Amino acid sequence: YHFYNAVRMTLNQLLVELDGFEQNEGIVVICATNFPQSLDKALVRPGRLDKTIVVPLPDINGRYEILKMYSSKIILSKDVDLHVLSRRTVGMTGADLKNILNIAAIKCSVEGKKAVDMNAIEHSFDRVVVGLQRKSPLNDEEKNITAYHEGGHTLVNFYTNGSDPLFIFFFYFLKRS
Repeated sequence: YHFYNAVRMTLNQLLVELDGFEQNEGIVVICATNFPQSLDKALVRPGRLDKTIVVPLPDINGRYEILKMYSSKIILSKDVDLHVLSRRTVGMTGADLKNILNIAAIKCSVEGKKAVDMNAIEHSFDRVVVGLQRKSPLNDEEKNITAYHEGGHTLVNFYTNGSDPLFIFFFYFLKRS
């Protein structure tokens, strides 16, 4: 109940502020959401936040360019292929890609390596995608659920038109957080 009241009060104040702008004040208000369908209708009516720009996730070329930009700040070993990594990172944001490279760079630095290698990138990819490995063993029911879940990912990728068969690199059977 208290949360709902806080949300309503915040929305009402935002609407008051938006209505207070004069046409000639030269103020541009930019908002972002991952849930446009959840926005209150009063917020998106004409004269308020009525323009929509959809920013999709980067495609393979976009991911390659993002990886190239972020990797320009670190030393990569010769075994790192950004084209392969860009194919593997379908559905990831620029922030995800930056995070993968940062985790890999930190891992290599801690290990005293001069360059980020593919092994470190694989490790950081696993951390970003599936989380840290849990130490507790899986019981039989958890093994079955995990197998069905991962098998489902594999089948969907395999039968999706335009999917990259190189996307299926390995099949996890370790419980993750």
